Amino acid sequence: MRRSIHCVIAIVAVSWSIGWIGSQLGLTAPVRGKQGMVVSAHPLASQVGLKMLQQGGNAIDAAVATTLAISVVEPFSAGIGGGGFLLLRSGQTGEIKALDFRERAPLTATPTMYLDQAGKVQADRSKKGHLAVATPGTIAGLVAVHQQYGRLPWKTVVAPAIQLAENGFPVSPRLLAAINRSTLLADPTARQIFTRNGTTPLRLGDVLVQRDLAKTLRAIAIDPQAFYTGNIAKAIAQDMRAKGGLITLADLQRYRPIWREAMCGNFRSARICSMPPPSSGGVLLLEMLNLIGSTDLKAMGWQSPQVLHLLVEVMKIAYADRAEYLGDPDFVQVPAAALTSPHYAQIRRQEIDAQRARSSATVKPADRQLLQRLSNQSLTPKPAGQSQTKESADTTHLSVVDRDGNAISLTFTVNLGFGAEVIVPGTGIILNNEMDDFAVAPNVPNAFGLVGGAANAIAPSKTPLSSMTPTIVTENGKLRLVTGSPGGSTIITTVFQIVLNVLVYNLDVKDAVASPRIHHQWLPDQVGMEPGFDAATLANLRQRGHNVVEGRSWGNANAIVRTPEGWLEGAADPRGEGTAAGY
Repeated sequence: MRRSIHCVIAIVAVSWSIGWIGSQLGLTAPVRGKQGMVVSAHPLASQVGLKMLQQGGNAIDAAVATTLAISVVEPFSAGIGGGGFLLLRSGQTGEIKALDFRERAPLTATPTMYLDQAGKVQADRSKKGHLAVATPGTIAGLVAVHQQYGRLPWKTVVAPAIQLAENGFPVSPRLLAAINRSTLLADPTARQIFTRNGTTPLRLGDVLVQRDLAKTLRAIAIDPQAFYTGNIAKAIAQDMRAKGGLITLADLQRYRPIWREAMCGNFRSARICSMPPPSSGGVLLLEMLNLIGSTDLKAMGWQSPQVLHLLVEVMKIAYADRAEYLGDPDFVQVPAAALTSPHYAQIRRQEIDAQRARSSATVKPADRQLLQRLSNQSLTPKPAGQSQTKESADTTHLSVVDRDGNAISLTFTVNLGFGAEVIVPGTGIILNNEMDDFAVAPNVPNAFGLVGGAANAIAPSKTPLSSMTPTIVTENGKLRLVTGSPGGSTIITTVFQIVLNVLVYNLDVKDAVASPRIHHQWLPDQVGMEPGFDAATLANLRQRGHNVVEGRSWGNANAIVRTPEGWLEGAADPRGEGTAAGY
């Protein structure tokens, strides 16, 4: 039996390599379907979503089931101990809504909780251990969207995840690599789950069984509020109390997901909708597209040095604005409308030199008075009491479209690999380390090199700023593209380039996702470039003054495109293990 499992894994690994090469050469086609499409970061999760559609469920049912399945089979990237965002498009009305089920700071969190007595940042405390954990939102978010829009019974959409946890699944190369690069096994509870017999490390193809997680999911299937008010909540609060964490029963009981107005704008003939604050994704995506404006990228040539130079300069401006102005809109005034206005883009576009790179030191955030004029609002922070209510490469994304044109774009996470590397005893729940996404001190970089200030400072019940960018694109009122990606600070630029690949260059969805990408986030002042760009292009960018850093890949995007003929075409990123499943 073990030999056959190893053979299957080997075949999958070979197929992955062939798929990447084929996509680069245009030899493979996207997965196609007429009735529905699910794309996620793991084949088993994609099949779970497809099964929901085939059983008569809609895109919401499929997305919820896929999300819960990912929580089991990709525990290092996301789970019920984390949170995220989703975008939903109604096939009947065309309305697009945004749901924020992101983690929130505990009620007793303080701005200085990660500083020592000398005011120096103790970075590890915001990344590992119980003090790094923010109040989880995944279950609350899934329940909220399912209650309002789902078609199948709640127990039906939870059942596949229970089966995967209880019966187990083969350990994949990505999961094994994630375990090996973590310090997860220092935790006694984790050792009982992620080793063989509590001692021997897992090997490729071993079957991972998570009985405690299955028990937790079974309780959630019966009553999802058990996570926030019942025995699951009590177990989380007790573990926090015993090990120095801040989350209490009060934090869990008062957690509510928030329906927000989607961040939408026009680009050429398309309507782009993405996540509003407290994600920076939608604002920056629209800002960068506006900065491109009507520039004829196609005439310049796909991934030509001239185009890549322009994209980098656009990214610098957007990420400078992110550091200064983006945060939780329930705590600070975020000038989203001003930053995404075409007039603002027209003003900032004049700063870009078409031939030479500007150093990040000379690229400044937007002038505060200009934004106030454009938005007609004060940009001073709200008092902290007035709230109305770098994600890592280990985040995950899924895209779903059903036969009625309903669409879901959902990104969720536990932040860094295995989150805070904390598992609540008896529950199988891996808790997030989302507190690191706050600015733990002004201008001190987080795990992804992103800096921030007062707008993203820690406060009780506040949501940390995110880069997650679930995105839905329509053209002439019809669905065109559903996409998103993990990747921390690179998420926004990944989605930006996928949108351009589809809308400007008319690449098919598989090539749009697989193509090599670039990234600049203002600070540090460097251009990340994935493998795949030729030496002449790299040399040209360096001659223009760019600090090019090459050799590393990032992200694990996926996308669904609806063709003019009505086909749904799906593609998962060859950088990962995901698949598209359609019918």
